[in-house]
Amino acid sequence: MSAESQSAPPKIAASQSLAFFTVVVLVVAALGSGAVLFFFDPAEHGFYPICLFHSLTGLNCPGCGATRAAYQLLHGHLLGALHDNALFVLTLAALTVQSAWFVMQKIRNQPVAFIVSPIMLWALLVTVFVFTGLRNLPAFAWLSP
Repeated sequence: MSAESQSAPPKIAASQSLAFFTVVVLVVAALGSGAVLFFFDPAEHGFYPICLFHSLTGLNCPGCGATRAAYQLLHGHLLGALHDNALFVLTLAALTVQSAWFVMQKIRNQPVAFIVSPIMLWALLVTVFVFTGLRNLPAFAWLSP
């Protein structure tokens, strides 16, 4: 056996053009979706998807009202968005902060790892279940869209 046959195979680096293409496609899709949502109110147009959970049970799922909340946010109505789906708005704010941190780390050429601890995942799951339960109780009707 020669020394060449025992060496590790070369690492294949991801293509920069593929990563750039992926980012461009995602940005175009997000802008296009945002434009449709901006110009067509979900409360007035019926081509948006319906909530299967709500149509089967009559209860509000954690995502019910998120499309209307996004519409309200695009038009600058924060209170209307919070009324439609407070969990969506707060989650969107947290994701915005996380994304800003990620971008700042990349700009500073510092290593970035998106690691979520199991405790955070469990806390998120409990929050979603509590929010879902509360918004379906009469005393917390203000959480329903």
